[in-house]
Amino acid sequence: MTGSGLGELDSSRFPEKDWKHLRVVHGAALERYCSRVIQQCREVLEDATLTEHERYLRLFRLLRERDGELAIAFDDMRRSRAIQILATMIRLDVVTTEELEQFSLRVRESALGVARIYSEE
Repeated sequence: MTGSGLGELDSSRFPEKDWKHLRVVHGAALERYCSRVIQQCREVLEDATLTEHERYLRLFRLLRERDGELAIAFDDMRRSRAIQILATMIRLDVVTTEELEQFSLRVRESALGVARIYSEE
């Protein structure tokens, strides 16, 4: 495993130090994500320009969409999915710069590369 970059970090060999840090970041990022979604729900519920039924439909669609994002980023926390999980959390903007800087350079570069690919889709 020489060099660094996208695809060169074997997920099954995700470094122990980075795995421990990811587990801490995971909890904080989940709270940030849920807080953001709850705020978005409040905005829908408080939109007086919509009927009750329109609010219900928007809220339903919003939660269905956000639940899908949540599942990709926060469910099934396995070491083999570590880069994908971190990349998704980066794309969702729920990882702070300080948290990201604490990962090894190789993990950080791999996750940022995958996050860029996710953003292009």
